[in-house]
Order: sequence, then C-alpha cells, then structure tokens
Amino acid sequence: MAETRYIRAVNDALREEMERDGSVFVAGEDVALAGGSFSATRGLLDKFGADRVVDTPIAETGIIGLAIGAALTGLRPVVEIMFMDFITCAMDQVVNQAAKIRYMFGGKPKLPLVIRTQCGAGLNAGPQHSQCLEAWFAHVPGLKVVMPSTVTDVKGLLKASIRDDNPILFIENKTLYGLKGEVPDEDFTLPIGKGDIKKEGGDVTVIATSRMVHQALKAASKLSEEGIDIEVIDPRTISPLDKSLILDSVKKTGRAVVAFEEVKFAGFGAEVSAMIAEEAFSDLKAPVQRIGAPFCPVPFSKPLEKAYLPGEEEIVEAVKKVVK
Repeated sequence: MAETRYIRAVNDALREEMERDGSVFVAGEDVALAGGSFSATRGLLDKFGADRVVDTPIAETGIIGLAIGAALTGLRPVVEIMFMDFITCAMDQVVNQAAKIRYMFGGKPKLPLVIRTQCGAGLNAGPQHSQCLEAWFAHVPGLKVVMPSTVTDVKGLLKASIRDDNPILFIENKTLYGLKGEVPDEDFTLPIGKGDIKKEGGDVTVIATSRMVHQALKAASKLSEEGIDIEVIDPRTISPLDKSLILDSVKKTGRAVVAFEEVKFAGFGAEVSAMIAEEAFSDLKAPVQRIGAPFCPVPFSKPLEKAYLPGEEEIVEAVKKVVK
C-alpha cells in the first residue's frame, strides 16, 4: 500500500486508465497546459500529447457536447467542469441529452463518459464556486452520481467510472484534495452503487457523504467519550444508492442522522430520510434527523462561511437528540 493525497489519486487514476485504454481522453478548461486548476491533470499532456489531453474554451455546453459525441463514436471521454457551479451552463447537455440517449435509442448505444467536477465550501471562494448540487443530478434517471470521500475511494471509483458504459457525474469535494491516505499497489476498482461502513457502531447510524464523512468520524470520536457508539455509513454513490446498506444499519441501531453539505431544504438528505421513514419506520426509536447547510447562498465572508458549513458540532448535537 502506498500513501498519496486525494488529488494525486485522481491524477493516478486518469493516467493509469489512459495507459490501459487508448480510447480514454481528457478535456476541459486548463486541463492540458496548466495541468488543471487543482493539478488533477498535471503531467498528462507531456505523457499522452495534445490529441488526448485537450484544452477547451470556457464553454461548458460545448465541453459536455463534445463528450457525448465522442462517447457515441466509441471513445471514453473524461471531461472536467471547473467548479460544479458552472455545470448549470450545460444542464441541457447533461440532463436532456447525456442522461436520456441510451433510453431514447432502446439501450443500443453505449455512452461511456465521465464528467469530473469539484463541489464544496470552505475555501472562501464565494457563492458561485462553492455549491453542492448533487441532489439536482440524483433526481435525473440515466445519470450515475458518485461522491468519493477517501483517497482509496476516489481512485477506485474514478477508474470504475471510466470503465462504465453510462454517463457518470463524478463529484470531488475540493477541500479533500490535500487529504492523505493509502491506495493498493495493484490495479483495482471499486463497485459503483456500493456503499461502505467507515466505522461500525451500535447506537446511531450516521449517513454522510464526501467531506461530511470525515466530520462524522470526528463526531464519533467525541461521542465515544460519552459512551455513544455511532456507525458511519458512506454511500459513496448517490445514484444508484446502496439502500440495503443504509436500511440494515438503521434496523440495527434504531436511530438515524443524515449529514450532507448541500442545502438542507429539498436536498438529497431528504430523500434518504424519506426512504428510512418508508422502509424502516417500525425499527426507529426516534425521528430521523437531517443536517445540511442553511437555505442561502454560500457566503464570501470567512466568519459567515464558517457559520454556514455544517460539521462535527451539528452531528454531535443531532446524535444526542436521537439518543435522549
């Protein structure tokens, strides 16, 4: 096992898949000469050349459009939308084209494309560079939505996404890019649609994604000092969702807290909470609690942004509420 950082694991996954399969190419704003705004594509241009590492204009609709066309003709594009906020410029290509093509043509064409993007607040980047919009895309049939939280997960899931024959939105939280972790030395992938138990426990199930997984693990350490043992579930894939992993855990603990960074109102946490209420209500010993961001844009101001971001303290408070 080798230790690396989250952002290097992304780079390694791209490089290894491009070495393995000559149909894989990378495109997006500043992915070639600059090596990506967060260095995720650093070195790929020198190794694979300008035919496979392509700088594009600032034109998100065009980026997704070229990915759809390339995928339909047998290539495997991995395109980057620099900051998730700007995927809104390409909603028609993502929602009405990429997500629906296989259905509309009877499942005959493959559409193996990956859209990499970065979400999340905490870097003082303001309301147009900090949002978490995963709920919008999980709502669309035909799209797979992946949100890895660890170094191992980001590498294994990105390699699996590139090998998948369906359109995938791959969401990296940019505050995790400096995170260190170990990855297997050998070639490996992780299954899309399969969640992971990040910490086993018996008193409360905390379902968390992306950055909030690490906040939940910190909360678990603090709560253990008070004799409360929480189980941390990371779905890793928002759609398809590993429902059985979540429901089995909730049926074991009888209590659930759902923790996401997105805006709480009408967010994906609401879907998970409703699923638990529908399918495990008789096992619940307390109402499900949701944690999310307030219903407002992400503030520029550092103190306000800190107040905006949900984290460890909110999870601790919610867990104590359900074990009363």
